[in-house]
Amino acid sequence: MEALLNQWLWRQEYWLPPGVTWEDMKETENIHYPRPSHLFFAIPCALILTGLRFLFERFVALPVSKKMGIREKYKRKPSIKPILEDFYLKHGKHPTEHEIFSLSVKCNIQIRQVEHWFRYRRNQDRTSITKKFCEASWRFTIYLVSFLFGFAVLIDKPWFWDQREFWTDYPYQPLVSSLYWYYILQLGFYSSLLITLAFDVKRKDLRQQIVHHFATIFLITFSYCANYMRAGTLVMLLHDAADHFLELAKMCNYSKWKRMCNVLFVIFALVFIVTRLYLLPTRIIYSTYYYSMLRFQPFFGYYFFNALLMILQTLHLFWAYMILQMIYKFTFTGTLGNDVRSDAEESDDSGQECKKSLEVEKKRGHWASNNNCLSRKVTENGVISNSSKTS
Repeated sequence: MEALLNQWLWRQEYWLPPGVTWEDMKETENIHYPRPSHLFFAIPCALILTGLRFLFERFVALPVSKKMGIREKYKRKPSIKPILEDFYLKHGKHPTEHEIFSLSVKCNIQIRQVEHWFRYRRNQDRTSITKKFCEASWRFTIYLVSFLFGFAVLIDKPWFWDQREFWTDYPYQPLVSSLYWYYILQLGFYSSLLITLAFDVKRKDLRQQIVHHFATIFLITFSYCANYMRAGTLVMLLHDAADHFLELAKMCNYSKWKRMCNVLFVIFALVFIVTRLYLLPTRIIYSTYYYSMLRFQPFFGYYFFNALLMILQTLHLFWAYMILQMIYKFTFTGTLGNDVRSDAEESDDSGQECKKSLEVEKKRGHWASNNNCLSRKVTENGVISNSSKTS
């Protein structure tokens, strides 16, 4: 197995610049270089962080959520309908008009009742506000700790101020213990996010999140093995700079602290744009793409590392579009509303459903039901009801 890995995976042409071999990277008593085996400690680190997360959410985040006044909204339970439940589980949560009509015939109930049942059933499956708050609290804590640790580690490093220092003496850059632990913390955290992915809140950008997690893990792993640690540490620091503001804004949003949420979101948007849409491409990607060529000729690691950075940058553009959507909404409505990536609770207002039910009910001939539905809609819009007119 070791011979196979050395032949196909750890080939020096992949990981080292032309003219440099693994023999040139031999360690001494005082000088150590990054080795792939060093990253195995990230596995127990991921498991430890996963366990800490469950303890943190139960014994820290949950009491804090109660102190901040979070109360769960009452969710009306749908009635027991085996036919509807079977359809919900096997065919989907959002039946078409034709399917709703067919289900109403099978269950011998009105179309409006079928629509209500599916709405109540979907709300039952939605994640509670408390769970969202606890998850945001954990991520806020980790992002903040990681950012402060990374900032303390990198503030006195020359490449923090001048990104051309990425390539000074490359690849003969000795391993620094503080940078190693920074890498382990980051790799362990993103690995733990994959472990808990099935239990986390499902958002609209789930696929992009999965791609982001895998790209980040590959980027961290490859940058360590190829000794791109100087560039890798700054990439991680720039990501953590904005994320903790977003998670804190979510916590305030779930707690109905709207003003604080709006202020924090504006700060997050500004930091996100500066760090990921300006500093990352103009300082780090420019250095890895251009300045590195002043030191050595392109090789596989050069292309692979820059490709991973471009994947992250593409995701940043996608999230920037979502952020701008929220800023546009805030500018013209004065509120941010819910997180655009979250699934909102469905309203109990049936006005729109009644309007849609009218057209479908006609196919079945339930004119009495139509009249009732229309009466309810008129009443809800503030117009005199039929009963009032009769009296």
